[in-house]
Amino acid sequence: MTARALMIQGTGSSVGKSLLAAGLCRLARRRGIRVAPFKPQNMSNNAAVCVDGGEIGRAQALQARAAGLEPQRDFNPVLLKPQTDRGAQVVVQGHVIGTVDAGEYQAVRARVRASVLESFQRLAADYDLVLVEGAGSPAEVNLRPNDIANMGFARAAGIPVCLVGDIDRGGVIAALVGTQAVLDPEDAGLIVGFVVNRFRGDPALFAGGLAIIEERTGWPCFGLVHWLPAAGRLPAEDAASISRGGRPDGPEEGAGNEPRRRSSGADEPGIPRGGSAGPPRIVAPILSRIANFDDADPLRLDPGVDFSFVPAGRPIPRDADVVVLFGAKSTLGELAFLRAQGWDHDIIAHARAGGRVLGVCGGYQMLGRRVLDPAGVDGPAGADDGLGLLEVETTMDGEKTVRRARGCCALGGEPVSGYEIHMGRTQGPDLARPMLHLDTGAEGARDESGRVEGTSLHGLFANDAWRRSWLARAGSGTDTSWSYDVTIDRALDEIASDLSTMLDTEALFAAARTPTS
Repeated sequence: MTARALMIQGTGSSVGKSLLAAGLCRLARRRGIRVAPFKPQNMSNNAAVCVDGGEIGRAQALQARAAGLEPQRDFNPVLLKPQTDRGAQVVVQGHVIGTVDAGEYQAVRARVRASVLESFQRLAADYDLVLVEGAGSPAEVNLRPNDIANMGFARAAGIPVCLVGDIDRGGVIAALVGTQAVLDPEDAGLIVGFVVNRFRGDPALFAGGLAIIEERTGWPCFGLVHWLPAAGRLPAEDAASISRGGRPDGPEEGAGNEPRRRSSGADEPGIPRGGSAGPPRIVAPILSRIANFDDADPLRLDPGVDFSFVPAGRPIPRDADVVVLFGAKSTLGELAFLRAQGWDHDIIAHARAGGRVLGVCGGYQMLGRRVLDPAGVDGPAGADDGLGLLEVETTMDGEKTVRRARGCCALGGEPVSGYEIHMGRTQGPDLARPMLHLDTGAEGARDESGRVEGTSLHGLFANDAWRRSWLARAGSGTDTSWSYDVTIDRALDEIASDLSTMLDTEALFAAARTPTS
């Protein structure tokens, strides 16, 4: 192995590990370092299709982009995709190996450890620097046996660790000092320093806090990272971030997950604005296990669109122009959740009143007449009626479709590219009116009115020309000069530049060392 490696671990989930790793990947690339991202184990329903086949966590795909690379299976060798409160689909080196519950996975971790180290060793042989991201927190020492996500991996690979704490959530001194206190001394000895993330205000006011952490732990501080405005322009890693007021960077507004019982229905139609002045209002309900919701980012960021997520417990706004139903794990479970919120009535009323509806992946399946999963390959076995807005029916089978695709819009001919990650085969009369013509054939469906559409292709809205054309068909134009890809790359560059001034990056990169495994 020729690469040096450094692992970014956190005092908890959502402390900013993924974002810091992405920014450091971009910074290393700008310095001419051949850098690769790596996350031994990720738990997320946001996934990306790799250039070498299979799928990895979306956060590692973003880090790969920051490093100037296409997503590769080795960047995230173990991906857990939750299907129920206790069960998850297990993806190893890009491919599904089965579904296990939480208790069973403790034994599975020991078996996939070899695959994790194998992927890491391949990267270490091909790159100058491997930036490794941990998962959750090493302070969860009850999970230390068979650990492959944090200190278990760091020990096995023989690499140093930088520990990240989030001051915005409070208690960062206790979080950092307490992590050292509960770690095995040999694990704690791998930590070469720490970073305090998401700071606001005058850094001089926290100088004493940093001194206390350094004195108690003996670890040097690599820097105090202020709140990064560009972070709000990058895809969020998990659904917890979009539940706070419907925006990844928005304030929490207190929406709960309790079912909502009210009398909305076909006799109380929604009132789409259809053609009103101003930007189109597009909304998307947050399903309990919403997947690949970064599909919404181009709409969220487009200055010509008024986009928002709808948290559980709230009705779908009656003045929405378009309702977008994104994918989820699993489709049958999400149909039940959607009905518990009363959203089925809202969406049907919206469509009957002339509003537009788009379903993506699992959302497309839910718009059909029926969803059948006789073998329980996408969650608990069963069958249920869909919303009945498209004349299609989906049957889940054991084959999982994971592929990239290119083609054009069936209506306007605009070029499109994206990827498919889904279970099931969808059939029915409305497939005769496809949304897209891909290199794999006709794709998606539209109803007779053309206002209800469905597709299995993720990433559609990132295609600027297609998005503008779709918005025009929805009755509103948008700024033709705005580009989603340019926005993402500028955000990565801005974050890299900010980190170069806020962190002692020379010391941080120097702390990386050649793995000893």
